[in-house]
Amino acid sequence: MQYRVLGRSGVKVAPLALGTGNFADPTPEAEASRILNRALDAGINLIDTSNSYSDGASESFIGRALARGRRRHEALLATKAFYRVGAGANDEDLSRLHLMRACEDSLRRLQTDYIDLYQMHRPSPAIPMEETLSALTDLQRQGKVRYIGCSVHPAWKIMESIMVSELKGFARFISEQPPYNLLDRRIENELVPMCQAHGLGLLTWSPLAQGVLAGRYASASQLPPDSRGALRGGIYAERITAAGIAVGERLAALAKAHGISPAQLATLWVKDQPGITAPIIGPRTLEHLQHLLPVLDMRLSVELAEACDRLVAPGGAVASFFNSADWMKQRVLL
Repeated sequence: MQYRVLGRSGVKVAPLALGTGNFADPTPEAEASRILNRALDAGINLIDTSNSYSDGASESFIGRALARGRRRHEALLATKAFYRVGAGANDEDLSRLHLMRACEDSLRRLQTDYIDLYQMHRPSPAIPMEETLSALTDLQRQGKVRYIGCSVHPAWKIMESIMVSELKGFARFISEQPPYNLLDRRIENELVPMCQAHGLGLLTWSPLAQGVLAGRYASASQLPPDSRGALRGGIYAERITAAGIAVGERLAALAKAHGISPAQLATLWVKDQPGITAPIIGPRTLEHLQHLLPVLDMRLSVELAEACDRLVAPGGAVASFFNSADWMKQRVLL
């Protein structure tokens, strides 16, 4: 397995990252611990979570698992802040007050004295970038945060952050975490080239398009009762489209012709796209993780890449995975 450098940091990460959005919802702690330890055994070192996943339980699961196995030194812990985590007026957003509190709470749940990558979960329309970066710089200087990054930010907002960091001498984002899969390729239009030009790593989420590219759904109107689209509804259900399911069926045939599974091909496709540091896989079970581990050593052929481009054109989309971002005004027309 060849490790990749995360942005301009010099930090080496595996070409797949472990996402923990399923930890505690629905994955129980014992299974979550097995998933985490197996990922580390396989060489996956970046563990992505958030203070908002299952009200902080995801972070707690990770903290306890790493403490039990004494494996903190093997993991690059990446967590996030932005979403509401309490009833108070300042229990959300990217203000100095909230970030200082949120960081301390994450450190406690993760049972560590530093976070390797502290990410802003969404951009704030209300808090000046200068305030956010100033707070993050202080956290970095205190040794509580090693690096900082952002998640689901538009390209212009990241450029604003770079400008402010350069002008003020603040810490600089080293990574962005957008959604990216064969059904929603819109980051290829501006975000990917911007990150390549300015040295930001790309840790992308939902490579399986919430299971659509793994054959999870047969219909956009009748969702499996145990699927994320059915269990969580809302924006999750909106991402399941008839056009996306049709692409998933064609991808499945393509994968079968090349001797791999649809889930492996969908993940491999993201992993080997230009500018991508690592797709974040979010296994619900240990079996799901085991199934995707071979992708670490696979390479996407030119033939397969061109075949995938014929399914959904570069820069195009047949489903919207930016529907959790208020700033995204573009709609996917089907």
